Amino acid sequence: MTVSLPQLRAFVAIVDAGSFTAAALALGVGQSAVSHAVAGFEREVGGPVVLRGAAAAATPLGDRLLGHARSVLASVDALEAVVRPAPARGTVRLAAVPTVCQGLLPRLREVWAVTLPDVDVQVYEGDDDEMPEWLEAGTVDAAVLVDPTVVPDGGIVVAQDEMAAVVRRDHPLADLPALTLDDLHEDGLVAGGGGCEHQIQRMHERAGQPFRYAHRVREMSTMFGMIQRGEGVSIVPTLGRVMLPPDLVMLPVTPGYQRTLVLSGPSSRPWHPLARALVDAV
Repeated sequence: MTVSLPQLRAFVAIVDAGSFTAAALALGVGQSAVSHAVAGFEREVGGPVVLRGAAAAATPLGDRLLGHARSVLASVDALEAVVRPAPARGTVRLAAVPTVCQGLLPRLREVWAVTLPDVDVQVYEGDDDEMPEWLEAGTVDAAVLVDPTVVPDGGIVVAQDEMAAVVRRDHPLADLPALTLDDLHEDGLVAGGGGCEHQIQRMHERAGQPFRYAHRVREMSTMFGMIQRGEGVSIVPTLGRVMLPPDLVMLPVTPGYQRTLVLSGPSSRPWHPLARALVDAV
């Protein structure tokens, strides 16, 4: 089997862009060149790798090959960066949780816009658990990891922020200087919004209490809506303050908990050169 780099680049570009036309624009080649490259790749691997239609997507075979294709391209890009250093230019995919996307990335993107003007940072939003999974699978090139057990080699701590209680502005608890977990449980804890459940669990462990909740949701917008309707209270990172509706307030929680945010590339495969550039520019 002989697979070429243009074939791999065309395959990955189609999956990322969602169409042959968009992939051709991203690669700076004609659509016929992309179609030809993918057709050749499919002959080599013995089956279709993309579904043709209104929105191109990977087939089951394509899904199995996608991570390997990304790893090969990342390795080649890293090799070329060593032997032919050039100004940082291109697109890098960065994953982050909602509160980081809203409260931290705008500041980082301002820095990168100045230091890396020719780099386009594409943001992928997900939950805490999805960050390392996407990073190691090659779905993204870099990620802001939340409370990693150890800081990955080459990674850098970009922020630390406290967990805080969120209640309605007219709630009796809003007048207190700080709240305890017992205070929050009396009103019903809404857990899980924005992927912060792990931190809330650790806060309970430190307080010697079992982790419990009245409601468990996925989206922060759902959580904020429930609090606004008086259906409970919650705990979120202080970076989420920029997402807070005006009728909700944040208050300190005791015992406190501070989460650590680490910008890093993958641990199991070579870093994309632009992932290294993002870290070096911070």
